[in-house]
Amino acid sequence: MITGIHNCFRLIGIARTLARNDALWPARRIRALRFPVGVIRLLWGRRRPGREGERLAAALTDLGPSFIKLGQALSVRADLVGDQVAEDLSRLQDRLPPFPTEKARAAIEAELEAPIAELFASFEETPVAAASIAQVHFAVTPDGREVAVKVLRPGVEEKFEHDIALFRWLAEQGERFIPSLRRLRPVDVVETFKEWVETEMDLRLEGAAASELAALSRDDEGFRVVAVDWQRTGRRVLTTERIRGLRIDDIDGLTKAGFDVNDLLERSARIFFLQVFRDGFFHADMHPGNMFVDAEGNLCPVDFGIMGRVDKRTRIFLADLLVGFLQRDYRTVAQVHFDFGVVPPHKSKDAFTQAIRSIGEPVLDKPLNEISVGRLLAQLFKVTEDFDMETQPDLLLLQKTMLVAEGVGRKLNPKVNMWTMAQPLIEEWMFANRGPEARIRDAIGETFDALQRLPGTLRRAEDVLEKLSDIDPAAVARFAQQARQGGSRSSRVLQSGVRQGWGPAMVAVLAVLAIFVLFD
Repeated sequence: MITGIHNCFRLIGIARTLARNDALWPARRIRALRFPVGVIRLLWGRRRPGREGERLAAALTDLGPSFIKLGQALSVRADLVGDQVAEDLSRLQDRLPPFPTEKARAAIEAELEAPIAELFASFEETPVAAASIAQVHFAVTPDGREVAVKVLRPGVEEKFEHDIALFRWLAEQGERFIPSLRRLRPVDVVETFKEWVETEMDLRLEGAAASELAALSRDDEGFRVVAVDWQRTGRRVLTTERIRGLRIDDIDGLTKAGFDVNDLLERSARIFFLQVFRDGFFHADMHPGNMFVDAEGNLCPVDFGIMGRVDKRTRIFLADLLVGFLQRDYRTVAQVHFDFGVVPPHKSKDAFTQAIRSIGEPVLDKPLNEISVGRLLAQLFKVTEDFDMETQPDLLLLQKTMLVAEGVGRKLNPKVNMWTMAQPLIEEWMFANRGPEARIRDAIGETFDALQRLPGTLRRAEDVLEKLSDIDPAAVARFAQQARQGGSRSSRVLQSGVRQGWGPAMVAVLAVLAIFVLFD
């Protein structure tokens, strides 16, 4: 009760901030909320210029760090908020005033259990970056290595836990009292957001992600992942090597330094392809501020708090899909969705092919350099909802990352499409993973897997046979008689058997016998 009252007061404050930024439009679209929203607009509403997404982004910025992060999370859910709003939310800048350096020093010493003077030969007082969760200071280790030290804000865990509890309460109340919201699964959205933030707030996980990406890309020419200093890393502190270089979108600086921007674009496309298709593990926050070009011309990513994973089955699905779209083979694109089970088999393949063509033609009819695969996938995911395709968060994250990568590519060279550069790599990968040799290799692998499972299967079968031999025929007859009297009573018999200590095999056998009796 007290929690509900407290959340209601917080909700009033949130509504007031939304009204002052003219950002109440999401609530106005829900019929049950139109009257209270009208009252709030009358009390605090102001007219603001700009698009709906821009006004919402401004309101979330005013509401603070947790709401900024929530907006960034919603920016990958164009299926919920729409394409334009998602794009506007993706521009939310997670930048806040830095917290005092004395607190940063104290947090580092407490986490690493050593004084700063022992950990670093020098530690810069002014942070180079400050965001909602952490800030970064440059430092030098006693052995002379230049490093970047990321440290969590004091009390950030409690702050986010408090706000996420509010978000969950709001989502639960929305699903309870506003049936039209249930299809958007707001509780699931909050849970996804919670997992995202919790991962970002354990800096050991970010260090592990950087280490994994470095291991996977060790042999990729022109790409280098910063090394993690594990001796100076803990849950609340992450220390990595410092990158000295130019931002990937600093075209003038890159040109003056003698770098070929077309080569950088081609390499970016190749690296992105390798991360997604070869490794199934990709950097999912690849905005220009997170990618640098060092003095040797290497692409050097930073900030590994948000990473994406794609299993092999999904990679094959994506490769078939992209090649089919680029070749305008819409029948194949449709078939891929049915073959991989992402669209139910009872849906019309002809209708689905027509729907795919309706989104493919407008995009692919544009000049080659203006084709956006990211937008194409966004439209595809929106259409597939009508065909009962379940939303897959990893694919949404990948689609959003593609949009960011395309934006960087257009800054490097607006006349070139990075996906046409990657198409030969995709086709080569497809042949290696879908060609005759690959199919034979997969079949052999599946056979060996089955053979490895066979001894365990045989042992379980022997156990069942032994238990069958111990069953009292009279007990089976009594069970069959009870089963004929009704399914609910049979269920109670099974439950009684479990309480009396019957094993899983015994219960399963009797359940099968019940089915035969009932349908005999």
